Amino acid sequence: MIIQSKLPDVGTTIFTVMSQMAIDCNAINLGQGFPDFMMSEELIELVNQAMQKGHNQYAHTNGVPILRQRLAEKMNKLYGAAIDGDSQITITPGGTYAIYTALTTILQPGDEVVVFEPAYDSYIPNVEVNGAVPVRISLQYPSYRIPWDEVRDKISSKTKTIIINSPHNPTGAVLRDDDIQQLQTIVEGTNIMIISDEVYEHLIFDGLPHLSMLRYPQLAARSFVCFSFGKAYHCTGWKMGYCIAPPAFMKEFRKVHQFNCFSCHSPVQYGLAEYLQNEDAYLGIGRFLQNKRDYFQQLMLQTPFKAIPSYGSYFQCYSYADISDEGDKAFAIRLTKEKGVAAIPMSSFYKDGTDNKVLRFCFGKKEETLAKAVERLLK
Repeated sequence: MIIQSKLPDVGTTIFTVMSQMAIDCNAINLGQGFPDFMMSEELIELVNQAMQKGHNQYAHTNGVPILRQRLAEKMNKLYGAAIDGDSQITITPGGTYAIYTALTTILQPGDEVVVFEPAYDSYIPNVEVNGAVPVRISLQYPSYRIPWDEVRDKISSKTKTIIINSPHNPTGAVLRDDDIQQLQTIVEGTNIMIISDEVYEHLIFDGLPHLSMLRYPQLAARSFVCFSFGKAYHCTGWKMGYCIAPPAFMKEFRKVHQFNCFSCHSPVQYGLAEYLQNEDAYLGIGRFLQNKRDYFQQLMLQTPFKAIPSYGSYFQCYSYADISDEGDKAFAIRLTKEKGVAAIPMSSFYKDGTDNKVLRFCFGKKEETLAKAVERLLK
């Protein structure tokens, strides 16, 4: 029996490949975006308490009500957004799931979706598995800014949605005020929706504000905005996130959600609801990760790698053009096998494999991990 693949061009993700190679080669894994330091003991204890209190059965399919209420309060404080927790927020098993569900909710075969590359690796497969067409636009190298004139040229009557990601994975770029103005102008008077990937909302540096779609009523009214607790609280393995959208959008989102996931991990939701009252826990994450970025960047000055500015996320991109003429995948493999440091080749984030001789490193690690990695690079 043969299955006709819906994703015939898709294999194992580069993250899995490089992480396994790092294990096989006993390399330091600066490829995949997960911390190697402990998360909050307070949050662990709150989840433990929730289990002991008996919160171990199915939660409501939309998410624990008190958690959705506190998220609505948080969004009002941070972004001035009047969000109704009952009708506009759904808790999901991770931010990637929220993005997939939003796309599945709105896409019909033949619809077009504007995707900016380099792109988080789930976007294009999510579009294609729904029978829609990704319209790929390359961010301007090396600033990784959005070329808005090209966006205007590629908008058509078939454009259903634009996927926005800020802070951006894999580059660390962030939206600026002029980007918001351009986006508002482009979608005004159209039926174009926005999928906004904001999983790194709190991992933003240098005093820059996070320009969430929720800040702008005209954009929020046409947006599915996706978030991640895993990125906010260094618990990526919990796979817990949420989506915020207008009530009519969310009604359709929940139709898809209820037959796929139905319900998310109950004790974690109750623990998160309590932990959200500690505002310092999420407001201080940006400073914490900026210190790690700065530490890693200072160490890397000793190497021939050239830093490309990162203003958010766990990641910073580095050019190795002064080191080798190899393709980035070959260079990343050699770096892992011969030097014992794993990174992600940036061509993996382009469907056509665009290669600017750049690697992505994750600096969301313990300082001793980062120091050991750079020591190996120097050797």
